[in-house]
Amino acid sequence: MSITSAIVLFAIVWFMVFFIALPIRLKTQGDVGEIVPGTQAGAPAEHQLKKKAWITTFVAFILWVGFVSVIVSGKLTVRDLDMFNRMGPATVGETDG
Repeated sequence: MSITSAIVLFAIVWFMVFFIALPIRLKTQGDVGEIVPGTQAGAPAEHQLKKKAWITTFVAFILWVGFVSVIVSGKLTVRDLDMFNRMGPATVGETDG
């Protein structure tokens, strides 16, 4: 895995975790009862983005380390994910033996 692939994988994992974390413990203006004129009641009153970004970075790093270790170890390959056998049999150069 190249450094560029590792950075792209981390960015993908980070954004996936961030989008999952955004609605967690969200307090809307409607919940608080202080709706700012011109906004929806569902707009966040307290978004806590900095805290969620730090938590996301920590969780994404742990997940990223797991993904990278599986990819680099070679225990799981693209051929293992080919459930419909569309890739065909592996050639001699593609096998470990």
